[in-house]
Amino acid sequence: MAALFLSLFFVRPLDAHEIRPGLLTLAERADGSFEYLWRVPVRSGAPLAIEPGFPSRCIVSHLMPLSVSGLYAEQSGRLRCSDGLKNALVRIIGLETLRTDVLLRVDYRDAGSETLRATPDNPAVTLRGPQGFLDVAGTYLVLGVEHILLGIDHLLFVLALLLLVDGRRRLVETVTAFTLAHSITLTGATLGLISAPPRLVEVLIALSIVFVAGEVIHRLRGQNTLTVRKPWLIAFLFGLLHGFGFAGALREIGIPENAVPSALLFFNIGVELGQLLFIGFIIIAINAISRIYRPQTSHARFVTAWSIGIVAAFWTLERMVAIWPLPFV
Repeated sequence: MAALFLSLFFVRPLDAHEIRPGLLTLAERADGSFEYLWRVPVRSGAPLAIEPGFPSRCIVSHLMPLSVSGLYAEQSGRLRCSDGLKNALVRIIGLETLRTDVLLRVDYRDAGSETLRATPDNPAVTLRGPQGFLDVAGTYLVLGVEHILLGIDHLLFVLALLLLVDGRRRLVETVTAFTLAHSITLTGATLGLISAPPRLVEVLIALSIVFVAGEVIHRLRGQNTLTVRKPWLIAFLFGLLHGFGFAGALREIGIPENAVPSALLFFNIGVELGQLLFIGFIIIAINAISRIYRPQTSHARFVTAWSIGIVAAFWTLERMVAIWPLPFV
């Protein structure tokens, strides 16, 4: 476990959300053309070297220069295709060499929307027209699973909770409280009912991991803190915070206006499914390792908790500097 966390610490993507999707949105106008918005992730200060490629019958006009703002660069314009977009093949040029996805969302003026994913293994997608409920549900379910499994900070928080509690019942109570809490803020923030500064949320999420890792160490030292007595309460309170993080990811992806309830529901289900997959993997891995090697449980938990705390402390400082730059950095 120590080797695992050290590898996480020294590998470049310490930003737990470095793998962000690109986004191409096309909104149909009354004259049959489409408002064009291309949003591409920025890494190391430069946009990723990818761009949309359209069929020869399509022409992009009124194209604005690519402008960098924060974690993304954006470019707007107008797209017109002689026979419309149905059956059009759209390719994301250069995507096959990267480790990210691109979402393509088309809003049709009178007939719903369509959301597709281009991946490095399949960088070209064919537009078929407005999608039904099952298509939207499947797309956002997969996005939810991928987000939680690629969100290292959320996974470390869940792992710290697993170290904090003993017994199946207490584990179920704690995980349920975390799930309920982040579902509340995910829904409220996505619907615009509540809000929180995204960068501050990222700092507080990292701090929440440091706190729970510290509580694991306190428990191992025999200290009976509130967190040790009622882990479900701490999981609920910090779950509200993590829900804002999930909502930020969903805002980056975007939701089709005519399918907000289904997209939100299945993104949340995907997050929960990914979380359960991670918990199941950890439990199976621990049982398998215990059959081969039986270290002292307290020593193993100490090392793991310290490793989690060190990584999360680094994230905290890194994200604080992003908000309040130090004069000597």
